[in-house]
Amino acid sequence: MPATRRAIVAGNWKMNLDCAQAESLTAVVAERHAEAGTAELVLCPPAVYLAVVDSVLKKVAGKSPLSVAVGGQNMHDKASGAFTGEVSAAMLLDTGCRYVILGHSERRTLFGETDATVNLKTKAALAAGLIPIVCVGELLEEREADHTDAIISKQVRESLAALSAAELSKIIVAYEPVWAIGTGKVATPQQAQEVHALIRRLLGELASSAVASVIRIVYGGSVKPDNAAALAEQPDIDGALVGGASLKADDFLGIAASFG
Repeated sequence: MPATRRAIVAGNWKMNLDCAQAESLTAVVAERHAEAGTAELVLCPPAVYLAVVDSVLKKVAGKSPLSVAVGGQNMHDKASGAFTGEVSAAMLLDTGCRYVILGHSERRTLFGETDATVNLKTKAALAAGLIPIVCVGELLEEREADHTDAIISKQVRESLAALSAAELSKIIVAYEPVWAIGTGKVATPQQAQEVHALIRRLLGELASSAVASVIRIVYGGSVKPDNAAALAEQPDIDGALVGGASLKADDFLGIAASFG
């Protein structure tokens, strides 16, 4: 990974933990953040705990800024309205968020989100000043049918359609092969690198090679301390979007240390 791209490791807590557990995990990560080296850390708790996590980070930091940020797991593309159960970009910002995960495979497969939906949310996040972590990834049957490149190309082009070069330079792309999420399976470092390289080429076509060279592309899919180092050695893998392992401070920081 070139020095021009700072590694980033984000923890997607999904629908896990209670308030006390969220506070405890955040405090441990904040107090031990130096173990991540130069890598930036992002904690993405359930929406109801965003303000709690932000408060703990600020308390631990005191007058010394931490390399730990808060991120949302999802958001609506509209600024406000009759959308029961949804949160807006402004609401995320109000609770201390700097990042937001968009288009995660669980949102796509369980809640029917499409590339067009993700595109609207990405534009709204950027307009509000949030940094989107835009997820793409293929199903097992798509990989086995040798359709990975076509699926990833479609998702990248349509999820990021009509964004300017300046907007693209602000996003993060997460490659998450759906067959590796929560299954214990993980793409080999070579498989992951091949798709990351494809994504960077696509970003170059959407903007320019110069812009593509600064965009961080992270890997997600059963990332653990024992496989993170091999992933971190790949030239186009700039960090990780971590699921289950982010619920344990030792595992999360161990992964981050591999990239930092």
